[in-house]
Amino acid sequence: MKNRVVITGLGVVSPNGVGLDAFAKAIKKGQSGITFHQQLADLQFSCCIGGAPLISEEKKLEYLTPLQLRGFNSSGILYGCIAGIDAWKDAGLVVDPKGKLDFDSGTVFGTGTSGVEKFREAIYKLDDNQVKRLGSTVVVQTMASGISAFLGGILGLGNQVTTNSSACTTGTEAILMGYERIKNGQAKRMLVGSCSDDGPYIWGGFDAMRVMTYKHNDAPEQGSRPMSASASGFVPGSGAGALVLESLESALERKATIYAEVLGGHINSGGQRQGGTMTAPNAEAVQRCIMNAMTNAHISAEEIDTINGHLTATSKDPLEIENWAKALNRNGNDFPFINSLKSMLGHCLAAAGSIESVATVLQLKEQFVFPNINCDDVHPEISKLISEEKIVKRALKTELNIAAKASFGFGDVNACIIFKRYN
Repeated sequence: MKNRVVITGLGVVSPNGVGLDAFAKAIKKGQSGITFHQQLADLQFSCCIGGAPLISEEKKLEYLTPLQLRGFNSSGILYGCIAGIDAWKDAGLVVDPKGKLDFDSGTVFGTGTSGVEKFREAIYKLDDNQVKRLGSTVVVQTMASGISAFLGGILGLGNQVTTNSSACTTGTEAILMGYERIKNGQAKRMLVGSCSDDGPYIWGGFDAMRVMTYKHNDAPEQGSRPMSASASGFVPGSGAGALVLESLESALERKATIYAEVLGGHINSGGQRQGGTMTAPNAEAVQRCIMNAMTNAHISAEEIDTINGHLTATSKDPLEIENWAKALNRNGNDFPFINSLKSMLGHCLAAAGSIESVATVLQLKEQFVFPNINCDDVHPEISKLISEEKIVKRALKTELNIAAKASFGFGDVNACIIFKRYN
């Protein structure tokens, strides 16, 4: 017998809301978290807007000790710790630095690049012959697994503690990795999610690739335009999302709040073949990923009520809609509702899949579809495939049972997960 897996805790650090309540209110309102960044303009970026969470010094001290914050300069780890600890507490679990080791609980918490600002700081010191002044925390702030190491120690996790990294697919993949561990009886609980640093040293490479919009520096909130004819590239974002996954048996035993059930999913790659490249998806692999996710979740395409897509506001948005339509064999008005959180946050890179999954689960729990902002001019290639009524422009209260969330990342990697409302 395989364990059923449910979600008992959520945490989020987002450009438009830090904490679950603030985030939920923001996505229902269609509130953008994208702002102008003078630092990007000073560094002669073409795109001078981005999404970055606002965290006060007082807020940091609620999650990390003064000792942990000494010499601390890793925004992604900070966001991940806040989201992870919030999710743990939201699940009704205790945070006690001196508590017992919990062999039933672990974490898969992903990232793209960790501690870029700390790396820069360390490189300057090394180049200035100051190796002895690097401090003792450079390694934990810059190693890929820094975020899972922090969370594992803060929460006393004794099961698997690891970090995954698969570009924009990272967060969605982390959820599926934790899901598999619980389903197969290797853990009772897994804290899953992902985080991303912010700032010029993360975002600069994308600006150089010319995949980010440069047309909205004077109107930041209008810059991210998924599925829109006037989309001109993505807006960079950052933050973290976290979910506590738990076996249904354990959740019921604890009388925990259950947000939703994870029915299953699929992870694959297009191998950078058949039109797939380092930055473009292999359409066949994307469609297979979606279809295999449904097979793994034991559902039919007709049962999907809403989709939270990858949809980055680039030229690939119409292809993604085409892939969904073909994989589900649903078109026009028969297509599910579909939305992209990136319209409000920008593309949060490695954190995207987890933050967007938190939003998807909230939709199931509270029975609404959050709006796609900046999509008043739906791309004509998309309009040919699906009814514009399915691209919600204002928050919609409606009955939802099953939601699909997918992420497609650099390297031609894909992940799709199926969530179900828990009754």
